[in-house]
Amino acid sequence: MKKLIIAALLVAGMTTYAQEKKELSTKPKMERITPEQRQERQLEKMTSELSLDAKQKQQVNQILTEQSAKRKQMMSKVKATKQEMKIKRAESKKRMQEERLLMEGKMKAILSPEQFDTWKTNQEKKREKTESRMKERMEKRMKGEMKN
Repeated sequence: MKKLIIAALLVAGMTTYAQEKKELSTKPKMERITPEQRQERQLEKMTSELSLDAKQKQQVNQILTEQSAKRKQMMSKVKATKQEMKIKRAESKKRMQEERLLMEGKMKAILSPEQFDTWKTNQEKKREKTESRMKERMEKRMKGEMKN
């Protein structure tokens, strides 16, 4: 009888927990607005909060336009930098592969076939271990960014 009651409580608890989680995930998504729309909203808000006259409104609009242009320019630089980094990473990866193949050739000339097989197996294990550590770090980093 006790087991039946405990099982019923666990099932009830789990279903309410699952329902709570669903409710949290259904928050409304932010609408995408253009930079011009964002600027207009910002100008309207500032006009109402600060009681700007027509001349001030025009000057603030000019400042917001300049700020928007600068932001757009900075974002394009960031995108270009990201693309450059991708290219550099790809080149670096290619160089590392070439170095690894060169090393394998040299080791194959020095070691006996059994020794070479053992060495190559050990290298693969090290590479897999390094890749798994890198993956764990990236997952931790992504979880940390999601919390912030």
